Amino acid sequence: MPTRQSKVRDIRKYMKPLIDTVWRENLRLKASGLVTFTWGNVSAIDREAGLVAIKPSGVDYETLTPADIVLTDMKGAIVASALKPSSDVPTHLVLYRAFPGIGAVVHTHATYATAFAQACRPVPCLGTTQADYFFGTVPVTDPMNRRDIRSEYEAHTGDLMVKKIRRLNMNPLDCPSILVANHAPFSWGPTATKAVENAIVLEEVCKMAWLTYALNGKTKPVASCLLEKHYRRKHGSGAYYGQTARGAGNPK
Repeated sequence: MPTRQSKVRDIRKYMKPLIDTVWRENLRLKASGLVTFTWGNVSAIDREAGLVAIKPSGVDYETLTPADIVLTDMKGAIVASALKPSSDVPTHLVLYRAFPGIGAVVHTHATYATAFAQACRPVPCLGTTQADYFFGTVPVTDPMNRRDIRSEYEAHTGDLMVKKIRRLNMNPLDCPSILVANHAPFSWGPTATKAVENAIVLEEVCKMAWLTYALNGKTKPVASCLLEKHYRRKHGSGAYYGQTARGAGNPK
């Protein structure tokens, strides 16, 4: 009869591709300069298995190994892991439960994005760089009330994001980042690699917005036709940016 230890080994062996990806993308997040100390995490989900892989709480990136990556179920219970998951795991789980298209979640305290979050200011789409990744403004949530801060704070952080996205009637993959008021940014994507890319781009567009407003505080968002053009050429049904498979046409 299988022992608990053998079951743990089997689960981690089955989940190894996702574990390795989450480990690598956490290291890439750190290398990108978006993380100070341990202020960040990447998770990804295997929806068929109902399991999430996430960085452990408080573990230095310099010593992080695939064996440290924590597996949890969709209720946050630890599965086949010796370490505690990130304290943000309830937030990640709220996003996974609310939006089936999300395959990975990233949280940072990157400087410029966090400055906008602390100021409770959304990031209007001021130029084509942002339009290539975000179909319009990167929103900011409402501030959290005292009751929600005192009880299940991390889960309520996720609730704030879900409420804002639904109130704006947004497709979360059309705007794969949000700023949590007084806190910091969260980003996501269909894969961990894409979610980290979105987090990196978010920090850049926040920096650009900061500098743009310093030069001209009256700058207006880009025209809707320019936003539509830049977003759809990368993400629309007729997208033509980048390379296509051989024989599938030759985008210019």
